[in-house]
Amino acid sequence: MTTTYQRNILSTEYNGWENYETWNVALWINNDQGLYHLAMEVGNYVDFIDLLNDQGIVSTPDGVKYNDPKVNVIQLNSDVFDL
Repeated sequence: MTTTYQRNILSTEYNGWENYETWNVALWINNDQGLYHLAMEVGNYVDFIDLLNDQGIVSTPDGVKYNDPKVNVIQLNSDVFDL
């Protein structure tokens, strides 16, 4: 799997998130109890999406792929995973 790292963690153009894709992923992780507990268990976004992929889960219920290159991994690790 190829991971793309975004240009700037300070870019917050979409409801405090860099873009729609990052916001949507964060929204689902923070508001779905199962996803939230799984995320806290694994501790970082890359391991989180690897685990989801192993379970056949590739996108949010809204259709945003967890490994979409637009998803700001740095921002998610900082704001969701507290890294």
